[in-house]
Amino acid sequence: MQPYKNLSGRSGVRAYVIGADYILVLFIRGNRVYNYTYTKAGVQHVENMKRLAELGKGLNTYINKYARELFD
Repeated sequence: MQPYKNLSGRSGVRAYVIGADYILVLFIRGNRVYNYTYTKAGVQHVENMKRLAELGKGLNTYINKYARELFD
């Protein structure tokens, strides 16, 4: 897993893995990995989450706002 940069210093995301059609996100709380896929979350959400993961800012907020329950 790639450590999340957490540029804001307040993120609940610890790390992530980017795949062709998914992103795995490891959150600090619960120490659980969530799998967001094109099939369940949709292409647009997954691609937005990939971009935010690589930027290191905004991923946790995006997930809470748009994709909270869209994991496999």
